[in-house]
Amino acid sequence: STLMLQGFDYSTILLGLVIFLARVTDVSMGTMRTISIVQGRTKIAFFLGFVEVSMWLVIITTVIHRISGHPILGVFYALGFSTGNVVGIILEKRIAFGHIILRIISTESGEKMAEKIRESGHAVTTFQGEGLSGPVTMLYVVCRRKEQNGVVQIVRSVEPDAFYTVDHAGSVSKIYRPFMPQPTGWRAIFKKK
Repeated sequence: STLMLQGFDYSTILLGLVIFLARVTDVSMGTMRTISIVQGRTKIAFFLGFVEVSMWLVIITTVIHRISGHPILGVFYALGFSTGNVVGIILEKRIAFGHIILRIISTESGEKMAEKIRESGHAVTTFQGEGLSGPVTMLYVVCRRKEQNGVVQIVRSVEPDAFYTVDHAGSVSKIYRPFMPQPTGWRAIFKKK
């Protein structure tokens, strides 16, 4: 005696939800894998690709055997795919792998801005240039993507109307990271080699 819910039994709806969640998971991994490939992160791409395809095989075999009798499973599958793309992009932005190149053009306070950015622990290279309305200072900063918002906040605090662009850095030979205090207590023990 199966209970019916508008023509669908509860087990079909439950299976549909499982398919949806599994599809969101594997497509999110696929999105992050693609971004990892573009950034040259081979180990992460390998791991994500293996898990993604393993999950996909399980999901697709489940759906194919049952979709003719329960077309609603195809809808859950498609919704999971679409949602997974969005979730993967959001996750990748939060994890923020890689480095960025921040180019800033200051018309007023370039040296002060460079000093503030250096005080935060980032290396800055400055150039003098000529803009539409006169001399400008160009600042060049390479930092981790996770640190981008902090650097931009410093820029805006010094000169709210400063123009800047952000580009992804394919590879970086050396980067200066913000000063981190030396670990103390039990953290210092694990830090030692």
